[in-house]
Amino acid sequence: MRKAIITGITGQDGSYLAELLLTKGYEVHGIIRRASTFNTKRIDHLYKDPHIVNGSARLFLHYGDMGTTGSLGDVIYDTKPDEIYHLAAQSHVRVSFDMPEYTADVTGLGTTRMLEAVRRLGKGTRFYQASTSELFGSATPPQSEETPFHPQSPYAAAKLYAYWMVENYRDGYGMYTVNGILFNHESPRRGETFVTRKITRALAAIIAGRQDKLFLGNLDAKRDWGYAPEFVEAMHLLLQQDEPDDYVIGTGESHSVRDFLDEAFGYADMDWTKYVEIDPRYFRPTEVDYLLADPTKAKEKIGWSPKVKFYELVRIMVDADLELMGLPHPGEGKQIIKERFEGWHRWEDQVKTMDK
Repeated sequence: MRKAIITGITGQDGSYLAELLLTKGYEVHGIIRRASTFNTKRIDHLYKDPHIVNGSARLFLHYGDMGTTGSLGDVIYDTKPDEIYHLAAQSHVRVSFDMPEYTADVTGLGTTRMLEAVRRLGKGTRFYQASTSELFGSATPPQSEETPFHPQSPYAAAKLYAYWMVENYRDGYGMYTVNGILFNHESPRRGETFVTRKITRALAAIIAGRQDKLFLGNLDAKRDWGYAPEFVEAMHLLLQQDEPDDYVIGTGESHSVRDFLDEAFGYADMDWTKYVEIDPRYFRPTEVDYLLADPTKAKEKIGWSPKVKFYELVRIMVDADLELMGLPHPGEGKQIIKERFEGWHRWEDQVKTMDK
């Protein structure tokens, strides 16, 4: 039985990845932060109390923090994993401007702490680093593995440091380390402060009469938005190759925040201009205007390509938030998942892991 560690297992990507690995027979170990409240809602449907299931549990949670070397090393040395998926970070771009030092420590140095523990373990553990399209910043689209980086935020700068540390440990120590340069990927499990989920949650709340306005920042920013469960499949594929390498993962389509509003509110037959107001607080000191993936290498070398289109992604998210609000919906999002996917990321699993 292969063992994997997932940092950031309680996040959107971590929860989908845990589902995927469990269906593939892995023993999965997740590193979570200690908190006074439960923060495991995205993986509660996966977790089994080992005291109750008499040794049949394959998902185990460990307390750790990206800011402390000891706690991370302890988990790695104790579990001796075959694969590590390092997803944990302070990943909110706008927040990184308010907390640049914390972002640098957790997002940048946290990766170095993980890499050094893996090196000292000496087991040949394969290491996946969650890089980001924010590395490209103001670079001219489309962006591929050959596009020069030009980060435009403390978050992107911290991720750039982590990117090069992954390269350094691969070149310097012969370790199997890879960077997955993932463009934006969304789902019903997306954090509520990220713009896509903020839009679909607000739409549902407006329809339910619980909210009057939605406040946003730059509506003209363009992003390559994909469906998160497909992107974690790419993460797994990257660690199954004969040789480690870095890959851009995206859809090859780009849409603005305004486009997302058009699609979401239009799906509900509503005019978003009646509900959306611009709040300057949501603008960044330096903006990233246009991100567009060129995923040719991933398609040709690892056989990965996305299935869910932009308008389908929006419908999936709107349907989920309407359902969580107890409202009827057209059900197109549910049908999209039913037609394209089977098994580990079922619609029912997505819905039940969100707050009701």
